[in-house]
Amino acid sequence: MGAFENKTYRNLLKEIGIPEEEIQARIKEAVQTFFYDENERIYHEAGADMGYLCDTGNNDARTEGMSYGMMMCVQLDMKEEFDRIWKWSKTYMFMDEGENEGYFAWSCQTNGTKNAYGPAPDGEEFYAMALFFASHRWGDGEGIFEYSREAKEILSACIHKGENGRVGCPMWNRDNHQILFVPGIDFTDPSYHLPHFYELFALWANDEDREFFKKAAAVSRDYLVTACHKDTGLSAEYANFDGSPMDKELAWGYYGNFFSDAYRTAANIGLDSVWFSDDHGQQSAPIRMMKFFGTDLEAVRCEYKIDGTPTDKPVLHPLGLVSTIAQGALVAKTPEEMELATKWIKWFWNQPMRKGVRRYYDNCLYMFALLALSANYRIY
Repeated sequence: MGAFENKTYRNLLKEIGIPEEEIQARIKEAVQTFFYDENERIYHEAGADMGYLCDTGNNDARTEGMSYGMMMCVQLDMKEEFDRIWKWSKTYMFMDEGENEGYFAWSCQTNGTKNAYGPAPDGEEFYAMALFFASHRWGDGEGIFEYSREAKEILSACIHKGENGRVGCPMWNRDNHQILFVPGIDFTDPSYHLPHFYELFALWANDEDREFFKKAAAVSRDYLVTACHKDTGLSAEYANFDGSPMDKELAWGYYGNFFSDAYRTAANIGLDSVWFSDDHGQQSAPIRMMKFFGTDLEAVRCEYKIDGTPTDKPVLHPLGLVSTIAQGALVAKTPEEMELATKWIKWFWNQPMRKGVRRYYDNCLYMFALLALSANYRIY
């Protein structure tokens, strides 16, 4: 059984021999760096009651990072910071008219000016899940702080846009129950598939939406089996509905290889294994990944085709890659798997948080891995 039923969360850091006091000290240190350190923080307060997370490589605020920040805050019981991020999101990123009414603009300048008027569905997923958890952990407030109502409205838009005269397109393909890379497109992103979220949406979304999300959870687990290569376990950044990598170049580049977005797939599978333990075959993918990369961190150096062929494109987020593989180790059960997993978890544990201009994405993935591997990424 998973933690949803037995309320038991796996502390892999402790399992491999790291003392609990050291784990708690590391979490405290990481939170201080990520949220408050004058030089290295990602989070910034804005005015009296708002705040945002900055993508330090692009100097903007993205729904990815904003919703990630809210999930971190609800896990860490940081209500003030949660509310600040949420109010900034609703004030500057939310769109209440036009084609994408009901969604959030995926990128804004740090002064709140929208850089784009399109959404990125991973942001809506994390917003909704973080809001449900906030409702259950802290209780609903008024207005935009009636967390559960806000979550339900987001998910309703994600499914029902385009119906009954409402303009726009849904974020899920209503025929195959797969999340889309962006609304109205004919492909998906394997790292957007979060069956452990959908299981909970199936319990807490509007009544008419629950069956859809229950089906989406099963579909996504099946999809991840096909999207993760049978030998390497690697998935593409963008993929077709049958799991095969995108085989065409888009206006903004080629994304059919294992690169930055795709790192999250293993982490998601690892967390799903803890929360629900419903294995359709996808839980073997992180083990195959660890075997593919081996026991030499030098392998974490570049982009790969999903069959393991290296390209000449250097890795942009090495800490993010190590962090997500380590989080994927939550699937490990047998002694052989644990021996392999232990090496990756120790590598993760011994990595410092990234500093400098490119620290945003790496340190977001590091924070999630630290919470998940210490039994602090929980269902509320």
